[in-house]
Amino acid sequence: MKVLLTGANGFVGSHILECLLAKGLATVVLLRPQSDRRFIAPLLARVEVREGSVTQPDRLRSALREVTHVVHCAGKTKSVRVGEFYEINQLGTRHMVEAVNACRDSVRRLVQVSSLAASRPATSGAPAREDDSPSPVSEYGKSKLAAEEEVRRGCQTEFVILRPAAVYGPRDSDFFTIFKAVQAHFCPRFGGGRQQLSLVFVRDLAEAIVACLTHPAAANRTHHVASPEVVTARQLTQQIAELMSQWTFSPPVPVALLWPMCLLADAVTRLTCRPRILSRQKYPELRASGWVCDVTRLRDEIGFTCATSLRQGLAETMRWYRENGWLS
Repeated sequence: MKVLLTGANGFVGSHILECLLAKGLATVVLLRPQSDRRFIAPLLARVEVREGSVTQPDRLRSALREVTHVVHCAGKTKSVRVGEFYEINQLGTRHMVEAVNACRDSVRRLVQVSSLAASRPATSGAPAREDDSPSPVSEYGKSKLAAEEEVRRGCQTEFVILRPAAVYGPRDSDFFTIFKAVQAHFCPRFGGGRQQLSLVFVRDLAEAIVACLTHPAAANRTHHVASPEVVTARQLTQQIAELMSQWTFSPPVPVALLWPMCLLADAVTRLTCRPRILSRQKYPELRASGWVCDVTRLRDEIGFTCATSLRQGLAETMRWYRENGWLS
């Protein structure tokens, strides 16, 4: 068994790589020459590095030489241009599927890492299920759903589609903004902080992905990946504040103010060419009542549960931020 991993140098991909190596699996990573490799530098001596990207179909086919399984984790989560979501998430996945099909005599399974954003907004009273009609509200979510369809319609070998909820953990820069806000003692509550969330600790996600590489019941199925816990945005910031032993000022902010803030963030993005969490594209996700998913299929069919509690995962994340100088 030899696994090709795309997106290995990213936040989630670096943890998948650690998990693959911890289980003794021969691993190939696909990296662009200019990729930031700081998270995986100590691991590169233990893997085979093949240069290329999902935008280079010819490189993908050569990268699949002697590979039996693929974890496709590369993707865009933030972008200056909307079109990049589709160029990387959808078209990049199409290229991967075509390469897998060309090598189907050796490649036995493709694991596609999608997102809960491809599903629909939902709350704990009626959580999103894998067989629900998808209704993504952002361009990111739509691009991830389009990528899923490339796999479902085109893949000629076994495939698995995994939809992780919001992912947090060591090395994550998005949730880090919440930790920074807590450290600054200012955490405004949009809509009263009532948005309900399913979350997944990054190491649990990595374990789920590796489990689905070979589990027979995972073949040609879609699975949500998240902790069984559901938390509101307000509860999330409160737990972080307690762990950091910080007081916070959390004034309620009307959801209506989110839109002008997103417009301002987009203006800053255009000036700096650096995409931010707040944006017009993210606005529909941020104003939704919740992003909660049902995880019984993963438990019942694969026998896997994301076991890390939110408090345990946040504590480990905080330790990493402090040890690496991200937090004082």
